[in-house]
Amino acid sequence: MAVGIDYSLFYLRRTREERAVGHSTQQALRIAAGTSGRAIVVSGLTVMIALAGLFLTGIDVFSGVAVGAIVVVGVAVLGSLTVLPAMLSLLGGWTDRGRIPWLGRRRTAARESRFWGLLARAVVRRPLAWGGVAAAALLVLAVPVLSLNLENPGLHELPPSVPVVRALIDIQQAFPGGPEPAEVVVTGQNLGGRQVSRAVAALHGEVAATHGPIREPITTEMFGNDQVLIVSVPLAGGGTDSTSNNALATLQTQVLPATLGQVPGISYAVGGLTAGNHDFDAELAKTVPWVFAFVLGLAFLLLCATFRSVSIPALSIGLNLLSVGAAYGLMVWIFQDGHLQGLLGFTPYGGITPWLPLFMFVLLFGLSMDYHVFILSRIRELRLGGASARQAITGGIGRSAGVVTSAAVIMVAVFSIFATLSMIEFKMFGVAMAAAVLVDATVVRGILLPAGLALLGDRAWYLPPWLTWLPGLWPETAPPSPPAHRQHPAQPDLTHQSA
Repeated sequence: MAVGIDYSLFYLRRTREERAVGHSTQQALRIAAGTSGRAIVVSGLTVMIALAGLFLTGIDVFSGVAVGAIVVVGVAVLGSLTVLPAMLSLLGGWTDRGRIPWLGRRRTAARESRFWGLLARAVVRRPLAWGGVAAAALLVLAVPVLSLNLENPGLHELPPSVPVVRALIDIQQAFPGGPEPAEVVVTGQNLGGRQVSRAVAALHGEVAATHGPIREPITTEMFGNDQVLIVSVPLAGGGTDSTSNNALATLQTQVLPATLGQVPGISYAVGGLTAGNHDFDAELAKTVPWVFAFVLGLAFLLLCATFRSVSIPALSIGLNLLSVGAAYGLMVWIFQDGHLQGLLGFTPYGGITPWLPLFMFVLLFGLSMDYHVFILSRIRELRLGGASARQAITGGIGRSAGVVTSAAVIMVAVFSIFATLSMIEFKMFGVAMAAAVLVDATVVRGILLPAGLALLGDRAWYLPPWLTWLPGLWPETAPPSPPAHRQHPAQPDLTHQSA
């Protein structure tokens, strides 16, 4: 929803701007296709590359989400490049109808936002001071991530006011460990024989020796014509917390090897909720570095080819990681440490859902690049038109301010809906994503990006010779200038234009 509206805003805004300075509808659409259209393609590819990183996890749920989201973004890009310009061509000047009176007719023709333009000029004059303060503020927000504890919510997934949650809490208090036993699945020959029976009896003795992590009563049940033996072993804790995970580790590394592991001709594996969550989290942790390397590496090459520079991609990726870190820190401060629980309506359990940080990273990285690509494309456009490095920075940020602000407001509104839902994972996701987009559209866009570009100067657009093999994704010429006789924005061209 948010990405589709963002892309439409980018294209429509540029078309209206070009018509306001005197171009015909067809000329404005051609300019929009060569500028905003290209930015939409690069932004969409970046989002899809980030989402494709989920395939490296090897986890079906993530692969399914990646396929669905990539298709949605691809359709949004395709629609923005085909259906949207066709509709704008048919509508012509009618896109300027239905104005909100108090916003004024001059808004369409405004070339620069006064507020963001003033802020950009102030930052460019003292980039080190402004950039240092903003970076320090985001680093402070990111500090809580150092105490990040990845843990499944278990009974805290829903508010305690839900009747079924109250019932489960009462059961857990009355029968500790009972609702979430570890299921030891034993296979092999002669499972009903004396050796296996002795091993199960020894299991009872080992459980007593652990003094608490593993508990009685241990029960057994035979399945499949005595070919599968299930040994249910209650674990301490709630089934998803650190207490249960420690009990599971004791069972797997000490108790089972000393009992069932001594019987020849059989094999065993541990299942159940605790073991399933543990294995899922372990598999996820093993693939996270590969996902990060894949996303960052391909995004770097794509941005290098787009802007013919190594500094621009490095700066964009660094700023993205900084805003992601701030979002992580805010999420830990709120949901793990328990701040604002009354306002948001959740019960803190001292952890963050393990799958959420990786999922947030691929989404945030891709979506944040929308703003970077759009703003940087305007800056590069002015640079190619002959503006100095500082003039291009301030002009590019000022001219893109309106559409980026509108897009960010829509994105924040969409993600904020998740914060109103009952499940704590959705609340974490919504609050953290909305905060990250807000930070990226304000602090990063208004301060850190212009500060970084001002410090780099002309070096920002340098491409080393060893990377000249990268194909160019953007023309090295500026868009055509407006005609000498500027059409007044209050007199839109209502001539029918065919698609």
